[in-house]
Order: sequence, then structure tokens, then C-alpha cells
Amino acid sequence: MKNIFYTLTLGLFLISTANAGSLIGRLGLGYSNHLESEMPTLSLKLQRNRSTALGGNFGLDSSSEGTFYAFGFKFYRYIYEEPQLNFYSALGLNIFTYNNEEKDKTEQGNQIDGTFGTEFSFQGIESVGFSFEFGMSFSKYQGESHLKTVGNSMIKSAVHFYL
Repeated sequence: MKNIFYTLTLGLFLISTANAGSLIGRLGLGYSNHLESEMPTLSLKLQRNRSTALGGNFGLDSSSEGTFYAFGFKFYRYIYEEPQLNFYSALGLNIFTYNNEEKDKTEQGNQIDGTFGTEFSFQGIESVGFSFEFGMSFSKYQGESHLKTVGNSMIKSAVHFYL
């Protein structure tokens, strides 16, 4: 099953690309909530050129129960462009900690996502990008491994403000 996931993920990046929108060199700051652990994270996205972008996310939750974190990286490859919309494929790698209530201890999980997505903006406010994504995710969380389909709405996937 893992081999199928890896083959599909690799296939995402072999698709021919088109030119993406006019966000080259702009840094997007925002929010994402796509992790299996449901920890909200701060998200960054930088479009390097007309066909690729790099992203990262970081989350922190510190309380009397412990300190939990999440961080990850994402590589975007743009496929199709319209005036207010970019269609892309993405590969995301994430590491996070969580409280395993059964064992009453902090454990580490990880998540690999291979997705397609769209980032769009409204005319007149092009500096705000709303994203949604769909695809496959492999995660190790709470002692179990999961391979599943995912669909993330624009509030769960990401919202970025571009500087």
C-alpha cells in the first residue's frame, strides 16, 4: 500500500506545468490546520518562480499537560493558471508531538501529504489567497499508521496574506 502512495505522489510532480500567477518573490503569511493532530499552525509560502513555491508551517501548544509542537515543509508545483486562481500539486512533510491519553505520555507523529490544490483570490484583494486541497495522506499518529484520502477546505488548508 505504501508503494502505491509513493508512486502516486511521484506522479504529481511529473505532470507538465503552466505559468502561475503574479506572486513571484512575495511571502505569504497565514494559517493552516491540515495536520492529523488538528493542531493549528502558522503558515508561510514563498513563490520562488513561475512554476514552484516553498512553504512551511509551525505550531506550538504549551500548557500544564506539556508542550506540543508541529512543524513541516511543503513543495508546490504549479500546473494551471487563471487570473485569480492557481492550480498546483504539492508534497508536504510534517512532524508533530501529541499527548497519547492511553499511555499518558507525549509521543511524536508524522504525516506525508501528496495533494492537488487551488489557491484563489478575489478581484481587488489579490494579496489574500485562499487555498483548498485534496489528495492522499500517510500518517503515523497514536500508534497507528493511516493511508487515506483527504479533502481540506480553505479554512483547514490555508489562508495567506502576501506581503
